[in-house]
Amino acid sequence: MTPSLSWVSFPPKSPITDNTKLSLTNNLFPTLKTRALILIGLLAGIVALPLALRRQTSSGSASAADDRLVILSPHNESIRQEVGEAFASYWQQRNGRSVYLDWRSPGGTSEIRMVLDAGFKAAAETGRDGIGMDVLFGGGEPDFAGQAKHGRLLPLEVFTSHPEWFGPGGPILQAFCGERFYPPDHVWVGTCLSQFGICYNPELLARLHLPAPTTWDDLGAPSYVGAIALADPTKSGSVARSFELLVQDQMQRALRQPALNRAAALEAGWANGLRLIQRMAANARYFTDSSSKIPQDVGQGNAAAGMCIDLYGRSYAAELRTRDGEPRVVWLAPKGGTTLSADPIGVLKGAPHPQVAQAFVEFCLSPQGQTLWCGRPGSPGGPRHRALHRTPIRQDLYTPAMLANSTLPDLNPFTAAGNFTYQRELTGAAFNTLRMLVRISCIDAHEEMKAAWRALIAAGMPAGAVAVFGDVSRVAYHSCGHGDPELDSTDPLRAEARAADLGAWFRANYRKAEAMARAGH
Repeated sequence: MTPSLSWVSFPPKSPITDNTKLSLTNNLFPTLKTRALILIGLLAGIVALPLALRRQTSSGSASAADDRLVILSPHNESIRQEVGEAFASYWQQRNGRSVYLDWRSPGGTSEIRMVLDAGFKAAAETGRDGIGMDVLFGGGEPDFAGQAKHGRLLPLEVFTSHPEWFGPGGPILQAFCGERFYPPDHVWVGTCLSQFGICYNPELLARLHLPAPTTWDDLGAPSYVGAIALADPTKSGSVARSFELLVQDQMQRALRQPALNRAAALEAGWANGLRLIQRMAANARYFTDSSSKIPQDVGQGNAAAGMCIDLYGRSYAAELRTRDGEPRVVWLAPKGGTTLSADPIGVLKGAPHPQVAQAFVEFCLSPQGQTLWCGRPGSPGGPRHRALHRTPIRQDLYTPAMLANSTLPDLNPFTAAGNFTYQRELTGAAFNTLRMLVRISCIDAHEEMKAAWRALIAAGMPAGAVAVFGDVSRVAYHSCGHGDPELDSTDPLRAEARAADLGAWFRANYRKAEAMARAGH
């Protein structure tokens, strides 16, 4: 029996916003117990509303299947469809039972984090063990590390059922180039690899007489003013990671300079990274909430270049072509400043279908599941409908026979030259701080920033005004490099007060730099 499956995405924004306010009075709700129950109900509603809407858009009948699996995922429709159909077939052959995959996709990793936070808080208040979902599938290593820290992930049985897949000599490494592919407690594991890079439109660059970018630095050149597309790192974990890697690249460069001691190099590299982000942001036409919009706009000629993850870059590079068959989008990993990050999977605490959930993880790591990521549609073991353009995490899939049927026939990330080695101790603790600093200094102050940048360019980049534009002294490495305690505070009022203070300071700097440039200083 073939299970009925559906793959439907949510709109990127939740209908409940941060500005939602509810005033409760003691006259209406005289007891603390009553108020607590109302709060619990509101938290449950935050979780239930998008998920209920999701179910209303589902097609097919879950009751017709023998088993069920509820998956919370930011993955796109193509991945959900291909992996879902393949696992349903695998489960039928293995157990003689059909399975209904109930995909929950409230948005990107930021929206998913809010769903998990609200759901588990409500569950704790009501004494429930879980939130009615089985698997968290997709995101970044920082997102899964955060969920593990809260105790929301269960140990994965695949590490005991298939120990030969892990450890020395196994096809799945524990770490590579400084990136973790699974933690010591085995509560999550990478299923494929992600790499952050640059996409550009070669035809548009030629018309603008701009050289093709090869490094992050190129996107900060004044010649790219108004031609860059960027995404909001507070909306996407992968985008936030790309900005972190960009900063760390500058820090590693500074550490290689013999004239600087380590402390001075860390400060200088951190500041250089923040200033590069400022220049890139000043060149940006916009910041989008959707990271997949960037390569689409680049391919359509609405931007000349931008930052994006390899999945989107390679997908649009394969699909968008000129009449002559030339690519409208080229994606590349910049020289330095990017690495191979795991895209993990985990089983959620209190999973209502734990046996199916653990089997789903095992399937995703099996050669059968891994082949879906890079196989050509219709090739043996490959996807049925659309190519996924992802790099498998298993080393043993990069054989000549497998690569012959791959959409990435020349790629072996484990042997590629020039791999960047991530040093967690440099910027790992500042992950959230960095994403907030981009929002504060670049997104919230974007109009002031762009006006100053254009004035600087028109004035020939006078040194004094440039120095004011790039002043990051209030967010130096010694104070923010291991996480700013105010921006990282669990108290939203405290965090927003710090953000407002910094935002006012950055906007004042940009206005001052603009005035200095116009005055020739």
